[in-house]
Amino acid sequence: MDVTSLIIQVISGALGGNAASSVTKDTGLGTLGNTIAGALGGGVGGQILGSLLGLGGTAAASGLDIGTIVSAFLTGGVSGGLTALVVGLIKSKLSA
Repeated sequence: MDVTSLIIQVISGALGGNAASSVTKDTGLGTLGNTIAGALGGGVGGQILGSLLGLGGTAAASGLDIGTIVSAFLTGGVSGGLTALVVGLIKSKLSA
């Protein structure tokens, strides 16, 4: 696990969580909730997606390059956005 990739994934997950909830207004958790859910989903999900797609060893083998940064940003953002959407959807269904 590369710490730099994890930090990028957490930050992009927070951004992805807020972006995904802005698309669907009815399933939002609020700014703080979307940020927390997205950051957690980006960190955990980004690591899982990176290892499943074979992107995990790239940073350790070749140093930090643009491909590693882009893959960490994409995996973190996508998984953070999906996590915020799923949590928001569950919350809205339980409160209805």
